[in-house]
Amino acid sequence: MTFEETYLNDNILDALYDMHFEEMTPIQEKCIPLILDGHDVLGVAQTGTGKTAAYLLPILSMLDDGDYPQEAINCVVMAPTRELAQQIDQAMEGFSYYLPEVSSIAVYGGNDGGRFDQELKGLRGGAPVVIATPGRLLSHMKVGNLDLSKTSFFVLDEADRMLDMGVIDDIMQITKLLPENCQRVMFSATMPSKVRELAVSLLKNPMEVKLKVSRPADKIKQQAYVCYDPQKLKIIDNLFQNGDLQRVIIFCGKKDRVKDINRQLTRLKINCAPMHSDLTQQERDDVMYRFKAGQVDVLVATDIVARGIDIDDIRIVINFDVPHDAEDYVHRIGRTARADRDGQAITFVNDTDIIRFKQIERFLGKEVEKLPLPEGIGEGPDYNSPVAKGGQRKASHSHHRGGGKGPSGRNGGKNRGKKTATKKQEQK
Repeated sequence: MTFEETYLNDNILDALYDMHFEEMTPIQEKCIPLILDGHDVLGVAQTGTGKTAAYLLPILSMLDDGDYPQEAINCVVMAPTRELAQQIDQAMEGFSYYLPEVSSIAVYGGNDGGRFDQELKGLRGGAPVVIATPGRLLSHMKVGNLDLSKTSFFVLDEADRMLDMGVIDDIMQITKLLPENCQRVMFSATMPSKVRELAVSLLKNPMEVKLKVSRPADKIKQQAYVCYDPQKLKIIDNLFQNGDLQRVIIFCGKKDRVKDINRQLTRLKINCAPMHSDLTQQERDDVMYRFKAGQVDVLVATDIVARGIDIDDIRIVINFDVPHDAEDYVHRIGRTARADRDGQAITFVNDTDIIRFKQIERFLGKEVEKLPLPEGIGEGPDYNSPVAKGGQRKASHSHHRGGGKGPSGRNGGKNRGKKTATKKQEQK
């Protein structure tokens, strides 16, 4: 389905044409009409499926078409991290190219006082779209800079990450300022029970759109070590002695485990850095900068970076523990083998995680290769022990609504070039 088959307005369609956006992704195809029709929406979709456009495009189209109050905050988009807020703001710039009356302001922490004052001015003057992290928006709210009484749209992006980071209380304080008739949209990459509870409290009769979790890219070489917990660091030490350890992410389920592993790797003279929710925004920015710049070889992280962080050249992902479900597994290992590169994903499966990993293998539709443990560290658990009964056999080692709104020359783009050029000249 193309964007022209929806009833997004002409200005949005022109911007999409310039950006070479033609076919909608499945999440866009399902969400855009629902949001345009005024429904609250609960969307479940992975990063990289086009969900930012799925909510921004219909909201921007309605803001451009409608009679919304001036000098008011008409739309609030909540993002868990500064990085995601910046990405959404960049997408907003492209989509709103032909919407001179619909501007945005990004509000996030980790900046100096001058930035806060600039945000304050934008919030008090009324920015049509505010893209914000919860903590920073709450700071403005506490000093009286936030008037959401006329807000028409509220978007909560990556709700599961918000839960991981412990900022849901901040979100609830902010949503108390919203009017009763505000249309609300919530996206999450996974749908654990706590996210479901949050959706029930925030959304009214939402239309639910859930994309089936896609399997990992074939380019990712998936392997596993079946081992006991004390053997895991010895395996990492062996891996890094035998190969190039640049561009590695080690994922752990809990932040305390991240801190502990990072300390132990440092003792092994491994150039690493931790990434977890206890770090300030400035500290997270610094770690990501050093990792992207190659100053840090190994990032030890919670699932806070499994989604939403745009790093294309990760060579190895190591799951220090087995993720809770197949969706989390896919998100984690999806950090590697991006942008036409190959990648490797290694999972450590301890005796209590065997059943969970077998469930992931059933989702994958294949057995993951089990590697022999390095010499000298002892034997690991039996992957086909009675505890894991019912598992699999041991892996061998081998643009428009039909009514025709808009220029007749839009099909094939014959007249659009003239229209676009004229608009650009008018805006200069």
